[in-house]
Amino acid sequence: MVKIEAIIQPFVLEQVKEALDSIGITGLTVTEVRGFGRQKGHREIYRGAEYLVAFQPKIKVETVVPESSTEEVVEMIQRAARTGKIGDGKIFVYPLTQVIRIRTGERGDTAI
Repeated sequence: MVKIEAIIQPFVLEQVKEALDSIGITGLTVTEVRGFGRQKGHREIYRGAEYLVAFQPKIKVETVVPESSTEEVVEMIQRAARTGKIGDGKIFVYPLTQVIRIRTGERGDTAI
């Protein structure tokens, strides 16, 4: 099993959700986050004063899938989230050693 975590632009969330739903991935955790990478933020003017907005609003999407589905899920997220502009985000893939469903005690692939 793997945990796939994607940091994406907020406006592509619905497209990513629909893309994952189309391949049978329905369990997602979505968190509003802020951060920056190469973008380094941007400058804004408020009441005549210029200031730097360093942290950009992003969305973190997390899902756990069987290892055999990793490439398909990553590809779907990439396709749905790509705009071709700086700040599109990143995808991280982590190995998981165990998943346990609290309600039933199921473990492994049956728990996801």
